[in-house]
Amino acid sequence: MKHIAVVGVGYVGLVSAAGFADLGNRVIALDINEERIKGLKKGIMPIYEPGLDELVERNVASERLSFTTSYPEAIKGADFVFIAVGTPSGVDGEADLKYVKSAAESVAQVMDGPLIVVNKSTVPVGTGDWIAEIIRTSQPKPIPFAVVSCPEFLREGSAILDFMNPARTVLGSQDYEAADKVAQLHLPLRAPIMITNLRTAEMVKYASNAFLATRISFINEIANICEELGADVKEVSTGMGYDARIGPYFLDAGLGYGGSCFPKDVKALAHMAHEKGRHPQLLQAVMDINDDRRRLIVEKIREGVGDFEGKVIGVLGLTFKPNTDDLRDAPALDIAERLLKDGATVRAYDPVGMPGAAKLMPAIEMAEDAYALAEGADALVICTEWNEFKQLDLQRIKGLLRNPILIDGRNIYEPLYMAELGFTYLAMGRGYNDGNPTNG
Repeated sequence: MKHIAVVGVGYVGLVSAAGFADLGNRVIALDINEERIKGLKKGIMPIYEPGLDELVERNVASERLSFTTSYPEAIKGADFVFIAVGTPSGVDGEADLKYVKSAAESVAQVMDGPLIVVNKSTVPVGTGDWIAEIIRTSQPKPIPFAVVSCPEFLREGSAILDFMNPARTVLGSQDYEAADKVAQLHLPLRAPIMITNLRTAEMVKYASNAFLATRISFINEIANICEELGADVKEVSTGMGYDARIGPYFLDAGLGYGGSCFPKDVKALAHMAHEKGRHPQLLQAVMDINDDRRRLIVEKIREGVGDFEGKVIGVLGLTFKPNTDDLRDAPALDIAERLLKDGATVRAYDPVGMPGAAKLMPAIEMAEDAYALAEGADALVICTEWNEFKQLDLQRIKGLLRNPILIDGRNIYEPLYMAELGFTYLAMGRGYNDGNPTNG
């Protein structure tokens, strides 16, 4: 059993802490947010993640997992300290490292023996060296330590599954012995382990997220062309995905990417390139296409209902993706803001995202379910593909709407079927919107 301290109890930190505890380690999770820690001690999760509450409860009961706001309590006797704090975007798209800096300084000031500091926060290339320098200059007295980069690849909504069944573990360090010790922690997960240098490991994270974002923007560009030429992007992406060189993942046309990772990481990588005198043309195009998706669906809504003034638009789904309560850079909120600005009344329903959205955008009216949302609305727009939306009683929905207009930003329904039901159905890149092929 190893003693692990985890700094930060957001998505990455809390899932990692509970996961390592479940593997039989003693884990103390630390956060300076007292309310979060008080809540966790009472079994209240600060985030929505399927299965997380059970995992935390089980490991707290077994006394392998505990929570604190005290650095000395967390770090004393630790073998490893994982830094898993936020790195939000700065003014110019750069990663803001103030929380990483604070964590590194605090660890340095209280460490009482040799320590391996493992960075899981997404940070610019070269940050590992910077962390090492911060620790070295912040120690009251010299104590041996090593810094290892271990980028996270957890998807919100399936983070526990991803922790327990990773596609790979990437480790970077200038100290091979330290990297090997971190590798030993991950051996029970039975996944390939890659050990490289610090900067390469940090770059793997950015390159991976930028590539996935590129796939999303690519298929959305294809969707725009499909719509004009009468092709169906869903079938196009299926046909592409059968090619083993391409594969089927991240080829769903829709509203583009959002959340806490892709927008921030693509911006940060582009910023790093600019700072070194490079022109990241592809990354800029990826961001431009993604931004344009939100404008495009607002135009589709306008196409369906006309002038927004005095119209009620129902928004199905607020979170940036299903199975999470994360609203960071959620397309739905951007779309709602544009609708409100143009005079529409916006009503919304989301299985878990409404409390957070009400705080961020109090002008949005919240409905108790999808049917209450539809009643008297001039149109519905689907912004998040929650499973419960795929099995709605569409005849009932049609009867509740003032006008049978449905704008499907996630392509969860079939155009021909929706036309048979009598809907004015506008989807993303479907060559058979309204049941008729478009011919440009």
